[in-house]
Amino acid sequence: MSHVAGLLLAAGAGRRYGMPKALVTLDGELLADRAVRTLAGGGCDSVLVVLGAAAAEVRARAALTGADVIVNDDWPAGMGSSLRAGLTALAARPAVDAALVLLVDLPGMTAAAVRRLVAVAGRDALAMGGYGDHRGHPVLLGRDHWDGAAALADGDVGARPYLRAHRDAVRVVPVGDVASDEDLDVPVVSGTQNDDQSAS
Repeated sequence: MSHVAGLLLAAGAGRRYGMPKALVTLDGELLADRAVRTLAGGGCDSVLVVLGAAAAEVRARAALTGADVIVNDDWPAGMGSSLRAGLTALAARPAVDAALVLLVDLPGMTAAAVRRLVAVAGRDALAMGGYGDHRGHPVLLGRDHWDGAAALADGDVGARPYLRAHRDAVRVVPVGDVASDEDLDVPVVSGTQNDDQSAS
């Protein structure tokens, strides 16, 4: 069995949203905690959370149950720096065979979708979730691909350039029937959004 580490990227300031999305409350739960629960529930053997903006507040408010946390001080440079930080931290763990990468602002992601990607994990694995007409998260990066993915991660772009460069090697795992990869980009008018935002 491959050891799969869930890698949650939760370092952004959420400028368009108006606050760090890790601190957004949805259905009574912080998005950071929701994502950690999804990764663990989907069969990840461990979970590593990369924080950045408002890291101290996220640590204070979020449970992040069972997860390890690192802080990416270079978070203003974009998501690419957080992916590099996360992969660098995981590289120090020889037992980890693959990283299951997830963004914190995907409230429609489910443990069922994560489980399907975990099932194809291996050191040489390269896979993405399939949603009919497009590919998306979760993204599975086997250890053999970490250096290449980190080298191409830049600005607000994570593993996308590496995945494009190796498109023919990417295994697409259908998950559209059990999950959505639509991101929470701006606050919505509903009873489940962040309390601070709904009061404004």
